[in-house]
Amino acid sequence: MNSLTPERLYSLLPTLHRLRDAALAGDPAKAGPLQALLAAFAREFATLEESVDQLYDDQFIETCAEWVTPYIGDLIGYRPLRGLGTELTSPRAEVADTIAFRRRKGTALMLEELAQDVTGWPAHAVEFFEQLATTQYMKHIRLHAPATCNLRDTAALFRRDGAFNSIAHTAEMRRPETGAGRYNIPNIGIFLWRLLSLSLTAVPLTPDAGDATGRKFHLNPLGADMRLFRFAQAESDISHLAEPINAPEPLSVRLMAMAVRAAQATAQPNARREDDYGDGESLVFFTPGTPPIPVPTAKVRVCDLRDILDGGGNVIGWAHEAQVTAGTIGFDPERGRVLLGNPADGPLLATFHYGTARQIGGGEYPRVPAAGDIGNEQTVDAGGAWQAKLNLIRTGGRLIIGDSLTYRETPTFVVDDVTGDATPHHVVVAAHDQTRPLLAAGGEITLDIGARGRLTLDGLVISGGALRLAAFADVEPRELLLRDCTLVPGLTLNGDGSPTSPGEPSLIIEHPFAKVTLERCIVGPIRAVTDAEVTLTDCIIDAGAPANVAFAADAAGSPCAELTVAQCTVIGKVHTKLLKLASNTIFFAELGPKPAEKWIAPLLVQRRQEGCVRFCYVPAGSITPRRFHCVPNDTAPTALPLFTSLRYGDPGYGQLRRATSLTIRAGGDNDSEIGVLNALFQPQREANLRLRLDEYLRFGLHAGLFFAS
Repeated sequence: MNSLTPERLYSLLPTLHRLRDAALAGDPAKAGPLQALLAAFAREFATLEESVDQLYDDQFIETCAEWVTPYIGDLIGYRPLRGLGTELTSPRAEVADTIAFRRRKGTALMLEELAQDVTGWPAHAVEFFEQLATTQYMKHIRLHAPATCNLRDTAALFRRDGAFNSIAHTAEMRRPETGAGRYNIPNIGIFLWRLLSLSLTAVPLTPDAGDATGRKFHLNPLGADMRLFRFAQAESDISHLAEPINAPEPLSVRLMAMAVRAAQATAQPNARREDDYGDGESLVFFTPGTPPIPVPTAKVRVCDLRDILDGGGNVIGWAHEAQVTAGTIGFDPERGRVLLGNPADGPLLATFHYGTARQIGGGEYPRVPAAGDIGNEQTVDAGGAWQAKLNLIRTGGRLIIGDSLTYRETPTFVVDDVTGDATPHHVVVAAHDQTRPLLAAGGEITLDIGARGRLTLDGLVISGGALRLAAFADVEPRELLLRDCTLVPGLTLNGDGSPTSPGEPSLIIEHPFAKVTLERCIVGPIRAVTDAEVTLTDCIIDAGAPANVAFAADAAGSPCAELTVAQCTVIGKVHTKLLKLASNTIFFAELGPKPAEKWIAPLLVQRRQEGCVRFCYVPAGSITPRRFHCVPNDTAPTALPLFTSLRYGDPGYGQLRRATSLTIRAGGDNDSEIGVLNALFQPQREANLRLRLDEYLRFGLHAGLFFAS
């Protein structure tokens, strides 16, 4: 705080000078020339004092200016890491932890904390010598490390060879750096979880399509099977090694059933439980009300509710239907199925978690709202109708969807025309921050965008029908922006999670003067007329199979709109008039056994004198503009993207497997992977961790990275 204020400096002057200064001012409300001069001095004194205070703050990493951080790091021998976009703009935290890490060098606790800090992924460190089958010294018996396996310990058997393995193994001679060797005296394993566990909050159960009893439901609002994930509990103590409850793993029927039974047998109601069921945990059921009331653990049963088939392969029911009695609720965390003991035990709401590789498409994660003053704002929640509110904002405004419920409606999104030089209308329909509403349409959804109008859809999941922007009689432009949206590939899903109509378009653009932009979206095939413009950024375009049509003017393969694509994964064939720019994108396509006449290449661009394809995976036989650093190439002629899953709804949807060639996994222009996960900088995270492990491992130890997801 500045101690030399203008008032204090002025008060230090003799009274005679202050009186003369006031007389020169003439007006008591104005400052005299001497007082104004001292005010200028005070400002300079304040700047000087602030500079002196900052010099003191710059002695400490917690309070120093950003530019000082690398200098303090240099004093202690800190080695900088490769930047991860905006995720690692300052190494302040790492410099602050350097001394503490060096004091605990080589310990499992320190390595686990280091791995999580460097990569941002949940981590677990394992000292593999603890899992070696050895002859024990009788004066130092380790009861926690028996040489033989207890076959009655179901939990240990299910976790065998994983991150939380507790079964002894014989020694391995391979080095862990290769990702193969594990169990040996000098070996350390760092297990990492790359998949995210995202929530869906207070959503109603979705009835099973083939059920006539009123007892069978799905947790997935799309009415399909969904693998549930654990909501990882934070570790409360720095001296605590991660346990299964701290890892965002897929939930298991057998392990969760054991944990729930143990919780039900616990006498203390407030005891700490690790059963993943309950308010604030991985899964909880509610009975509707104000507020909703959680269903107690005593009423739930973990069941294997897989399909039972007859001799012809037809589904005749779910397993264990008879064992779930009235007054209880059975659920299957591996399939996301719920079985009520009696229809009267419903209706229920559920909060649960699912796995995904990246925060794209609709989801309950923080999103940046549309910029600018939209004007008229309306709100829909609790299952209310959209169309009436949409009609109120057709001349500009915003409609906010306030929850994660399912809205069964087929609205028409209308933006009125403008005349003359009037400002074009902008209509925004957006999910409230950290919600994921589902619009379950009964058919095609019409986008009635007027001349020079603009429509923005943000954070929505849309199923049941495609979005169609019809052709208009005028030549005025229209703009459509989809941000963080999911247009369900295949329109809807079957009960087993497969698409109902694979290859059917999710977005149809028929107006030749339309400009369409998709950011961080998951959509099915796009059909757009030749003269439109389409820009895709951080998206998955999923035609259901590499031989289906992902981007064209029609199913026959006529050339589509002008295309600009960056950091995307496109599953299916592409035929476009002009590919202005393709960057860091995977075009995963093939012609199929009997291609149509127009399909002479999996990626076909008509005008090849313009545009550029750079740092992309381009399938063999494609006809494109000039290429730059694309795969396959001379150094990797057989490189092929290998995906964990290409089915929407699976946890590893769109994720590249570790077996994929490095020319793809680290082939982007920023040395990150090609495809929709480019922005995650996964190769840089791995490289940074290996760099730090070399620095913090004790002499003689060897560390390997093992990806649990």
